[in-house]
Amino acid sequence: MNLEDLARLRRARDTIDRDYASPLDVPALAKVALMSTGHFARSFRAAFGETPYSYLMTRRVERAKALLRRGDLSVTEVCFEVGCTSLGSFSSRFTELVGETPSAYRARDHQEGAAVPACVAKVLTRPLRNG
Repeated sequence: MNLEDLARLRRARDTIDRDYASPLDVPALAKVALMSTGHFARSFRAAFGETPYSYLMTRRVERAKALLRRGDLSVTEVCFEVGCTSLGSFSSRFTELVGETPSAYRARDHQEGAAVPACVAKVLTRPLRNG
């Protein structure tokens, strides 16, 4: 993979990081990277170790965890807040990545991590597909 392609892929990944709550799909992200859909999907996976959709859902679950720890939104509200349109799909992916349902995660006491700066908590609580 050449450096120009890698820079384009990083631009698409940055779009996911910034606009995770927006309706994003592989064709739209491929346009950001100035690549065909198939080439983009293969290249993204080769560069970052997961598909663009998987990366997007990981970012959404990561943000959902922060909103659920706050405790002022319902699971359904969090689902829509992070850009998911199906509560069932959101709950399934959340459970797959976190190891417990969104409701169970929300109900758990999160006070022990309250003193941890948000930037550190984000890294420590990042959901990992392959972890």
